[in-house]
Amino acid sequence: MNGLTGMEKFSHLEDKIYLTIEFAKRIREEKEKIEQETSELRREAVHLREENERLAEKVNGLLSERDAIQLKVEAMLDAMTIIDSEVAEAVGR
Repeated sequence: MNGLTGMEKFSHLEDKIYLTIEFAKRIREEKEKIEQETSELRREAVHLREENERLAEKVNGLLSERDAIQLKVEAMLDAMTIIDSEVAEAVGR
């Protein structure tokens, strides 16, 4: 009975060792997967930062263009006002 009990203990220990090995393999695979995902997310973050900078520059350019157009439109409106008052004076004479 003693030998059988010793063999059962040994078998139980062997099972625990194999389970521990499988657990370590799973943990290693999960770690590799997480490292891969982290690397991909970092690359994506860099890409998004670059895209954000590009879009910010484009917005600034468009705002500058809008301001220039606004100044031109205001100048044309001022010129039209002057012309209208000159026409009104000419007609009124």
